[in-house]
Amino acid sequence: MTIEELIKDKTIKSKEKVEIISKWILEKTLPTDELIVFAEKSKDPIKATCVEALEYATKQNPTLADDTVFSFVIQTLTEKAPRIRWESAKVIGNTAHLFPENLDKAITNLLDNTVHEGTVVRWSAAFALGEILKLKTHHNATLLPALENISEKEEKNSIKKIYLDAIKKTKK
Repeated sequence: MTIEELIKDKTIKSKEKVEIISKWILEKTLPTDELIVFAEKSKDPIKATCVEALEYATKQNPTLADDTVFSFVIQTLTEKAPRIRWESAKVIGNTAHLFPENLDKAITNLLDNTVHEGTVVRWSAAFALGEILKLKTHHNATLLPALENISEKEEKNSIKKIYLDAIKKTKK
């Protein structure tokens, strides 16, 4: 079965499609660059399913993400669809430690998402920024005060807690 056939199959639920695609990625029967090409030409719900599959796979094996995957999710952080944004942020959170030299654009786009009206988008941005902060890179000089400021303004305690936990771990 190809990815096109899987996506078109109405008998398979969306979550199941995510699991199947991520299994293909983990088993290396679907190259990530092929998935990205497919996602880029797809409508938002399908693109979101592809990014969610990347998130699921990179959570289990972060090294599946190469420069192409990382660049793709940095770019999709700016998509209109909230689900694409939050799944992209989670991929970055899962894999940022592999790309310490390529975090500038990711940080910029994630910071933009910290003021998004969607709670899940803000939560995912907090997760990714927290993971980046814990890496203790040169970015922390500007990132730490920015996250302290954002955490003070964030009204949702669940999101605020992510920032405060990361800040506490960084200061140890």
